[in-house]
Amino acid sequence: MTIPRDERPRPRNDLAWSISVGGIGIVLFAAMLVFSWYFATTLLLIFTGMLLGVGLNALTNALGRRVHLPHAVRLAIVCTALAVMLAGVGYLGGATIADQASVLSKTIKSQITNVKSFLDNHGIDTSVFDLGNAGPAASTDAGSTSAPSSAPHGLPSGAGALASSGGAIVSQTFKLLLGTINAVGNIFIVLFLGLAFAAQPSVYHDGLLFLAPAKHRTRVALIIDRIGETLERWLIAQIVVMLAVGVVTWIGLAVIGIPGSFILGIQAGLLAFIPTVGAIIAGVVVVLASLASGWIPALSAFILFLGVHAMESYLLTPILQRQALDIPPATLFAFQILLGVVFGIWGLALALPLVAIAKVMIDHFKAYEAPPLAEAA
Repeated sequence: MTIPRDERPRPRNDLAWSISVGGIGIVLFAAMLVFSWYFATTLLLIFTGMLLGVGLNALTNALGRRVHLPHAVRLAIVCTALAVMLAGVGYLGGATIADQASVLSKTIKSQITNVKSFLDNHGIDTSVFDLGNAGPAASTDAGSTSAPSSAPHGLPSGAGALASSGGAIVSQTFKLLLGTINAVGNIFIVLFLGLAFAAQPSVYHDGLLFLAPAKHRTRVALIIDRIGETLERWLIAQIVVMLAVGVVTWIGLAVIGIPGSFILGIQAGLLAFIPTVGAIIAGVVVVLASLASGWIPALSAFILFLGVHAMESYLLTPILQRQALDIPPATLFAFQILLGVVFGIWGLALALPLVAIAKVMIDHFKAYEAPPLAEAA
């Protein structure tokens, strides 16, 4: 049986098809970039919750190697242990943390003023680093001549000043309240997402696989598993590094005799989560806080900072994260600066896990494409 010429399928125009597919791909990629740009904070917040879920799941699996219990029971044990530990730290050291944080804040502010005055006296322009101290003074001086004209109509100057002060207090109160609500809300979102991801990891794993085409699900499953394993190893190693940096910094500063050594150790440990940049910020804070005790304690604190940074960079990180990440320092630092400038503190803090995910995907596709290239050669 022969098919009439008019009813035979016509060959597809490959060039037109390629142009159409390429155009659709470019449009979708541009739409994804625009969406990521406008909702970057929300996406990074969700990613933080996913990291918390990965960490909780890693601790739950580690407990499962010792105790044979259901996943939900092991997760409850891990969460209870973490909550008790945090509550114990807050109960035993809460007053100390609050007192040292208040003293440390005043000390750093005074030392910044002293450093600024020292640079000004030696002819170095510090207007770039102006913290706004002159702003209130200037406004006060100007207010002494323009207060009557700036007062609301029908009110004496004293009543106008009182009304302005009341408005400023209300405005600052609302800003503080909204900032507190925002911070608490973000913490709640991260905790909720982390617990949700850790409670049912297989559900979200299978959901991601369902979004992939059927013929590519095996490769997608392999990539997801490798990303999960990489992030788990990195998080556990990072927690160990943060604890070591915090404890060594606290003990070292206490031995030197620097006030606020406990809170300085806590901030050094927390900032160790951010590679390179976090260590620099922690070192600057430690040196500024040590200047109030004299040059010798400040120099000793600086040497301690160099020793802790060397321990972190050349001992702990290579040993603990040798199997987890292998990212060149210059590449990581460049991505940190880029994401920090574009997305702020969120991008700076989450640059390393984001780069790690990208590296896992690149390594997988390179390994997948390597055999055909070898056969062609």
